[in-house]
Amino acid sequence: MRDVQAAGGAQVKRKLLLLLGALAFVIYVADLVTKTVVLRTLEGEPPNVIIPGVLQFRVIFNSGAAFSIGTGMTFVFTIIASGVVVAIIRTARKLRSLPWAITLGLLLGGALGNLTDRLLRWPSGFGRSTQLQGHVVDFIEVLPGNFPIIDYFPVFNIADSAIVCGGILAVILAWRGLQIDGTREVKK
Repeated sequence: MRDVQAAGGAQVKRKLLLLLGALAFVIYVADLVTKTVVLRTLEGEPPNVIIPGVLQFRVIFNSGAAFSIGTGMTFVFTIIASGVVVAIIRTARKLRSLPWAITLGLLLGGALGNLTDRLLRWPSGFGRSTQLQGHVVDFIEVLPGNFPIIDYFPVFNIADSAIVCGGILAVILAWRGLQIDGTREVKK
């Protein structure tokens, strides 16, 4: 009986890992494709207004993190993103939860998308002296000049969106006590 349960558990784990990998791959490819298209069509151009006052596409190159925090610390963010990718892959070995598979897939796809920029985009790249210092391509701008409370909402990309959504899901899952292995933490 235990062999049947173990086999069933291994099959579930494989399906969850496949889901995590597929979601990360889709996000990664979507991020790379959208950045490539935007660079070919909008770089050096004025913003492309989609919905006036609500949404526009504008190319910027970000050497920092969200809200341009840490501008000029690209090397540090590259190391952190690499650590996040390794941590997600290591954590996935314990995966037995569908919500956590989705969460980790979002985080992994987003981290890989921005890590690729940091490794390969200007001023980094093969044969250059500025390794691990590439700038992330950001292009989605919401409420341009109309964002309440702060002067602007950061310009972002698909990878950033996946990271934020994955982060929010991780907080909700942790708050609800759902563990990566599918168990629930009992609150006292």
